[in-house]
Amino acid sequence: MLTDLFSLEGRTALVTGGSRGIGKMIAAGFIAQGAKVYISSRKPGACDEAAAELSKDGGVCISLPQDVSTVEGVQSLAGRLTDLEPKLDILVNNAGAAWGAEFEEFPESGWDKVMNLNLKSPFFLTQALHGALKAAGSAERPAKVINIASIDGIRLNPMETYSYHASKSGLIYLTKRLAARLIRDHINVTAIAPGAFASEMNRAARDMGDEVARRIPSRRIGRDEDMAAAAIYLASRAGDYVVGETIAVDGGVALASLAPGPS
Repeated sequence: MLTDLFSLEGRTALVTGGSRGIGKMIAAGFIAQGAKVYISSRKPGACDEAAAELSKDGGVCISLPQDVSTVEGVQSLAGRLTDLEPKLDILVNNAGAAWGAEFEEFPESGWDKVMNLNLKSPFFLTQALHGALKAAGSAERPAKVINIASIDGIRLNPMETYSYHASKSGLIYLTKRLAARLIRDHINVTAIAPGAFASEMNRAARDMGDEVARRIPSRRIGRDEDMAAAAIYLASRAGDYVVGETIAVDGGVALASLAPGPS
């Protein structure tokens, strides 16, 4: 039924970094479409508070706080999730970090922190939850893995965020590699590349939204529903035939060099 294309009724999802920003936008969208959603974040208090807020209107959101910046943390989260759920329909690898510093001073710590959380952890969490995702997937209703990349993985921004650029471009290609392997297990892997959304990571969009909007072809920053809609599309029946692709949700920024200037 076309009316059910975007429904997530009966589906179970895990969203890392789900207590704020883009992760919270996605979790809220999934819950509105009927999914049972587990959210994870590094800070237990923030994770519990966000889960309570997202559940207040009758939805089901469960807090599973965990630092996923290490393989040990990833495996702990996967173990706790599978103790509660025999299968997992949707995994959103959203937890991430950024680091900016001039080339001559860019530290190893800034490289390792960002690469570990943004690129290494999505791979190993997907690996750790492979069994649960495989148990949920079928040819008619595949399980979904959605990696949250960035338009900074598609085009350069002016800032010296070396490890962030590298990690997000790497995540886009990792999405393709994972998709090629996991489709045989009825698990579809895709990615979203967000542009400017107000968040703790993107403080410019959060604090200077009007100024940032002037540099965006659509002339506005992203809204919560923009991010939720893209994730719902990929997670739902509507996106079942999309495999290995990355959707830019950026108001046209990645194409800005081809777009006409302000009129």
